[in-house]
Amino acid sequence: MRARFDTLFGRLFGVLLLAIILAHLLAFFWFHHYGPPPPPPPPEFSAGFSGPPPPPHFKNRLPRPWFGGPLVPLTFQLISLVIAAWYGAKLLSRPIQRLSAAAESLSENLDSPPLDESGPREARQAAHTFNLMQKRIREQVQQRSRMLGAVSHDLRTPLSRLKLRLEQIDDDKLQGQMRQDLDDMIRMLDAALSYLHEQRTSEALQWMDVQALIESLCENAQDQGADVQASGHCAPLQVQPMALRSCINNLLDNALRYAGQALVNLEDSREQLIIRVIDHGPGIAADKREAVFEPFFRLEGSRNRNSGGVGLGMTIAREAAERLGGTLSLEETPGGGLTAVVCLPRV
Repeated sequence: MRARFDTLFGRLFGVLLLAIILAHLLAFFWFHHYGPPPPPPPPEFSAGFSGPPPPPHFKNRLPRPWFGGPLVPLTFQLISLVIAAWYGAKLLSRPIQRLSAAAESLSENLDSPPLDESGPREARQAAHTFNLMQKRIREQVQQRSRMLGAVSHDLRTPLSRLKLRLEQIDDDKLQGQMRQDLDDMIRMLDAALSYLHEQRTSEALQWMDVQALIESLCENAQDQGADVQASGHCAPLQVQPMALRSCINNLLDNALRYAGQALVNLEDSREQLIIRVIDHGPGIAADKREAVFEPFFRLEGSRNRNSGGVGLGMTIAREAAERLGGTLSLEETPGGGLTAVVCLPRV
């Protein structure tokens, strides 16, 4: 019998059935004691006439109170059914709320604690399936990380040996071409590992002086001889520091690589903070601006691997912006060039 009420249906049906039975029992006892008034006694029972006494039910009937009638039982029925409906809705929504909260936590951190497998049978089954899915995802991510670590270790050794053996080639032109290819392979390997590391990194939100961070990044670039300027002001914002730093760094590197200069502008409001990284380089055609966010995508012409990129900087920048709850888009700079626009909401 207990197993039958271990499901959402059984619990909800039991609550509603109990409410209905209690409401009807109250109505039965109420009308039994305070039913409609008895009919008037026959004339032979009137005053001054001697005869047999009135029937017993006339004596045992309780006097009708001022709040008599169907008001009390109907009110009790209404209250009991409302309480049962509220409890039933709570019973149905609680497992969904728990599952939704666990899914949100999992999206932010794969190492979040598993969902508690308690409650009705359907809720326990859903929680067990969710925990199994989380375990498999974590195992797949760990397996991928181990594989990438092994590939990185196994590839670096032969690449380093090849660079040493290049010194034995007498043809300077061929040696330079092969060294360039090896450098590209090492850069791509480092960028791929960095990209995958960014994907599995999770941070807690904390208040940060974004303006100070932007100015610090610009000063670091200026110390290396880059033409970078910062403008605008903003109030502190709740962010993931490493994600924001990664996003702005990659946008600055992209602007400096292809334009040789950059301007970082801050535009603050009550709803959001807008960070614009502006350059006056060759720009990107409108139909290619979304494509550059794809991993390892490179444009022909001035934006290609010969300028130092491997096609992951913009991908890392957009994913970092999305981890912050914001967006990253590309626009044409007035007068020519490219403007990267990062919009971060103020929660």
